[in-house]
Amino acid sequence: MTLFGISLATMLLLGFPFMVTLLGSLILYLYVYMPDLAPRLMGAMVQQVITGVTPPALVCVPMFILSASIITSGESAGRLIRMIKTFVGHLPGGLPITTNVSCTLFGAVSGSTQATVAAIGGTMRPMLLEAGYKSSFTLGLIVNSSDIAFLIPPSIGFIVYGVATSTSIGMLFLAGVFPGLMILLMFSTYCFFYSKIKDVGRLPRATWAERWEAVKDGLPVMGFPVIIVGGIYVGIFSPTEAAAASVFYALLLETVFYKSLTMERIVDAFLQTGVITGVVFILVGAGQAFSWMIGFMQIPQQLLPPLFGADPSMLRVMIIIVVVYFVACMFVDPIVAIFILSPIFQPYVVGAGVDPILLGTLVTLQAAIGSATPPFGCDIFTAQLIFRRPYIEVIGHSLPFLLMLILATIILMVFPQIALFLPNLALGG
Repeated sequence: MTLFGISLATMLLLGFPFMVTLLGSLILYLYVYMPDLAPRLMGAMVQQVITGVTPPALVCVPMFILSASIITSGESAGRLIRMIKTFVGHLPGGLPITTNVSCTLFGAVSGSTQATVAAIGGTMRPMLLEAGYKSSFTLGLIVNSSDIAFLIPPSIGFIVYGVATSTSIGMLFLAGVFPGLMILLMFSTYCFFYSKIKDVGRLPRATWAERWEAVKDGLPVMGFPVIIVGGIYVGIFSPTEAAAASVFYALLLETVFYKSLTMERIVDAFLQTGVITGVVFILVGAGQAFSWMIGFMQIPQQLLPPLFGADPSMLRVMIIIVVVYFVACMFVDPIVAIFILSPIFQPYVVGAGVDPILLGTLVTLQAAIGSATPPFGCDIFTAQLIFRRPYIEVIGHSLPFLLMLILATIILMVFPQIALFLPNLALGG
C-alpha cells in the first residue's frame, strides 16, 4: 500500500479534488499491482460508485441542501441572530453566545457545517470584531461552533452513516439533539468566562419592546426544528418527508412571510443545490467504491484483528473507532470517512453489542470535529475562503474548543443516555 499512500498524499498536496485523489490513487494501485484484473475491477468500481448513490434514504440529502440554500439566500439567518442577540447580548460573552446559539439553531435548517460557517459567520464576525474580540478568537469560535450543526437534525453526517450501516436515520436525528445542546452549553460557558476575564464584548441590554419585535421577526425560523425533529418524533414524517416539508416551509417563509426572495435568487438556490449535491454524491460514490475495493483486497482482515483482539470489550471497540474516525476526519472529507470506515467496523460493533445509535452519534461528532481540525479540516478552508484570512489565523484559537469537543466525546461514552434518551422515548423504551 506504499504506492497508494504516496499517490494519495501527493495529489492532496497538489490540490486535486478529493474524489479524484481517492479514485485516482486506487486506479493507479490496481494497474501497477493487479494489471490482469484491473480492467474487470474498473467495471466493478463503476458499479459500486452507482450503488453508493442509489439508496432511497439519500433522497433527503438534496432536499435538505435546497432548504438551506433558500434560507441562506434570504433573511432568516439575520433575523434569527437578531432575536437571540436581544436576549443574551448584554451578558458577558453575549455575542459569542449568540454565535453558538445561532449555529445550533441554523443546524436545524442546513445540517451542514460549511453552510453554517458561511451563513452565521458572515453576519457575526464583523459584530465580534467591532466589539473588540481578536480575529483568531472569532474564527475559532465560528469554525468550531459550526460543529454543533452537524449534530442537530437534519445532519448530512447522520444520513450518510445511516445509509452506510442500515441504521434508522430518524433515530439518529433524535440522538443528536441532546449532545448538540450539551456542546452548546460547554461552548457558551467558555465564552462567558473568556469575555468576562478579557472584559470585552458586552452590549447594552435590549428593552422588552425590542425583544418582542425581534421575536416576531425571528420566531418563524424556529418552525424548522418543529417540523423536522417534532415531525419525526411524533411519527408524522419520515426523514425524507421531513426534508420535503422543510423545503416547502423554507419557500413559504422567504417568499410569503419575509418576501425576501426574487425568482432569480430562487433559481440560483436550485442551481447551487445541484452543484453541492453533485459533490456530495460523488464523494459518497467514491467512498462506496473505495470501501468495496479494500474489502476485496482483504485489507481490514489483515489490519483489524490485531487492533481489536480476540474478544474486544464494548468500551475498547468504541475507543478504537472514535480515535480512528477522529484521526481520519482530520485528513479526509468526513462523508468519505464515514462511508469507508463504517462498514469495515460494523462486524466488531455488532459483536461487542455497541448500540448503533450511540455509535452513530459518536462517529458523527468525530466527523464534525475533524471538519474543524488541522491539517485538512474542510471548515478551515471554508473560513479561509469566506473571510480571506491566513490558515494560521483561522486555527489560532481552536485548541480550547477542540478540548471541549474531546471532553464531550468522553462524556457521551460514559453517559450514553444523553444520546439515547430521545430515541428510547420515541420507541417507548
